[in-house]
Amino acid sequence: MRQFTLPDLGEGLEEAEIVTWYVNEGDHVVTDQPLVSVETDKAVVEIPAPSSGRIARLFGAKGDIVKVGAPLVEFAEEAGQDTGTIVGELDTGEQRPAPATASPPGGKGAQVFPAVRVLARKLDVALDLVEATGPGGTITRADVERAAKRMSHSGPAEPLRGLRRAMAQRMTAAHAEIVPATVTDEADIDDWRQGEDVTIRLARAIAVACKAEPALNAWYHSGTGERRLIERIDLGIAVDTGGGLIVPVLRNVAERSVSDLRAGLDRLRADAIARAIPPEELRGATITLSNFGMIGGRFANLIIVPPQTAIVGAGRISERVVALRGQVAVRRTLPLSLTFDHRVVTGGEAARFLVVLKSDVERIS
Repeated sequence: MRQFTLPDLGEGLEEAEIVTWYVNEGDHVVTDQPLVSVETDKAVVEIPAPSSGRIARLFGAKGDIVKVGAPLVEFAEEAGQDTGTIVGELDTGEQRPAPATASPPGGKGAQVFPAVRVLARKLDVALDLVEATGPGGTITRADVERAAKRMSHSGPAEPLRGLRRAMAQRMTAAHAEIVPATVTDEADIDDWRQGEDVTIRLARAIAVACKAEPALNAWYHSGTGERRLIERIDLGIAVDTGGGLIVPVLRNVAERSVSDLRAGLDRLRADAIARAIPPEELRGATITLSNFGMIGGRFANLIIVPPQTAIVGAGRISERVVALRGQVAVRRTLPLSLTFDHRVVTGGEAARFLVVLKSDVERIS
């Protein structure tokens, strides 16, 4: 028997969720025939057969989470052990063992008597969600019953999967690592031409600001304490989909025409919504744009995804009363938010970046 394990999918991913099996036990497959599609935090990826053979066993069902290095398929023919692959190419690297997990403590460290634990299991109440009101921080029967009553008005507990699960993991890592700070301003866009492409104007303005303040178009690796300034501007564009947030990368924005950028962005957004975007289109962003104002909101404290050092947010365009050349006027304004990693970007660099960004956005094209 020969086992084929979940290959290294890149980007340091340690697991994936099974979406669809394309084969059954007993089937004969040929090299590069699709075996299964799995969902990561990036996209849905098809995994091909590493070689020809008859399938003796499938490991996992739709919805199961599989660790990198864990078995996916067992082949009946040929002895030996698969050494793992990267999708699309053969590799001879060692299998990566699945990381060990520990059971979380109950009741956020509160004392819980055995009878109360039994009651919590009976009522399907997670003790780490129960507020302890007993003496010395003890969870009482009344605490569990009160929590159960609250939960009766909510939907059933469901594990986060796919994009939402990945988002929770990435946001936790970002919160633990990055030291964020945010500066804001408003751009007067009342003189824009009718039908101006907001996202592309912002993308080009970000490129101009990055040239003026390169510290915000950079990667910082906290493990080594090294910063890398990046000359080319590869802009991550946050795309809201029904399943969660995807951030495809619009490459080399400073050197492309408006029409080329718009065509590229339309293609990326369509692929992202269809969950058909290639993994390489989701890697290597040097700075990110979140145009959340298309939905609502003015300013935001945004989340930076390491190793990036900055993210720009654009709020909802609205008419506001402003002072214009000593007179009161009603003008269309675009709120701008800039969140930066204060470990490696100074407040002065961030403020100068925002000044250049605002000035370019306000420029009459």
